[in-house]
Amino acid sequence: MGSASVELPEDVLMLILAALEVPDLVRAGSVCSSWHGAYTSLRDLGLCKQQQTPCLLYTAKSAGAGAAGLYSLAEKKPYTLALPDPPIRSRYLIGSAYGWIITVDDRSELHLVNPITGDQIALPSITTIEHVTPTYDDNGAVKEYYSWAAMQDESEDPPSVFGLSKLRDYFFTKAFLSSDPSTGSYIVVVIHNPRWQISFARGGDDCWTWLPPYEFFADCVFKDGLLYALTNFGGIHAFDFSGPAVKQKVILETVKDYIFENMYIAEAPCGDLLQIWGDYHSIDQVKDVSQPELNPLEEDDDFSEPEFDCGTFLHCSTLFKVYRVDLTAKNLVEISSLGENVLFLGQNQSFCLRAEEHPQLKANHVYFTDNDEYMPFGRKNISRDIGVLDLGNNTREKIVSPQIWSNWPSPVWMTPNPRKMDSASGRSTGGTAGAQAPPAGCRRLVFRHGWSVAFLFLLFSLFVSWFI
Repeated sequence: MGSASVELPEDVLMLILAALEVPDLVRAGSVCSSWHGAYTSLRDLGLCKQQQTPCLLYTAKSAGAGAAGLYSLAEKKPYTLALPDPPIRSRYLIGSAYGWIITVDDRSELHLVNPITGDQIALPSITTIEHVTPTYDDNGAVKEYYSWAAMQDESEDPPSVFGLSKLRDYFFTKAFLSSDPSTGSYIVVVIHNPRWQISFARGGDDCWTWLPPYEFFADCVFKDGLLYALTNFGGIHAFDFSGPAVKQKVILETVKDYIFENMYIAEAPCGDLLQIWGDYHSIDQVKDVSQPELNPLEEDDDFSEPEFDCGTFLHCSTLFKVYRVDLTAKNLVEISSLGENVLFLGQNQSFCLRAEEHPQLKANHVYFTDNDEYMPFGRKNISRDIGVLDLGNNTREKIVSPQIWSNWPSPVWMTPNPRKMDSASGRSTGGTAGAQAPPAGCRRLVFRHGWSVAFLFLLFSLFVSWFI
């Protein structure tokens, strides 16, 4: 056995590192130059573990305006990540998929951000959406927008005037991704007002494309190359983006004639489409709910359980019903159990996982966050409804207690993605120094939880010793 230190071949090291969850992977990449080289190769080639355990992305005043918190369900630990400008606490979070979040800044413009790598992509301007018309000041800068609110009819109602930051309160509902933007080939879909319509943009596009004539969409999922868009009435529309013109088809007609539940659509691991109806109840605890909105850059109740306040508005989720979509019979079949599967619902792109592939998750449970679309209207300072629901007995538990996140922007589920974006694949608008080293916010964790890396190093040493 040699007395000098022995390094594993990079291909062997990459094989071992590729099996790690992202927090351990980032820490391992900071041990030494050879480990960092293997980490960088994995990140650049997109060869990291595909079945990462979801995390909760949030903000907290104590972390600063430009940092996000990441609560790992796998480790039951919070981490801090430095993100590019504009400050994440000044943005709205309207979507999450493939390890990227979709944000809206204080000018109502959209960006894609990968919180692990710090990569950021500016999406086409909101002024290119069919239902938004900008007005300009004497210097040619945009000063206001003309558009419509949720239930207004653009064919009958005149547009309203919105300030640059105010339009986002009324316009965007949710956003979706077809694939990992790190590859450069992706489609972004947004549900927006008036009347919950759909527009999309491909990677590299300079403008949004509107998809009329249907309305009242609630959620979307990409499956087998098609976009399946769910309406508030339970109908499903399929959009095919493969040709020069987008093709639309109604594959399930309306199944109800009212809007009450929060509606979600997801693909089960077996390939079936699922509809999930969230039965939400809101209770006015007091008469006055008109207190000033919380400034996201001011003090809030980050680290304490919210107490009853004369200005609070209690919003609570009580029940989820799950249906399998039978595309042959053109109907919904209610299912009483997810079996060994688990659902993640909220402002994220809805998804369903096998619990056996994620031992830290609970089968037949729904992990949910609050995506009440009326939160921007005087409700930013209320406690968010975030937790885990057992579909077997409808009991709920908290993700973590006491609360570690700010109430606004509302936290969102995301699956960490360490893949670095090819500089030629998108319109990057800044990011962390992650191209040369792991993000600084993660790198500090090497020292905080050094035992994890030390344990890996011991295993690798034993592995090397065995074959020498």
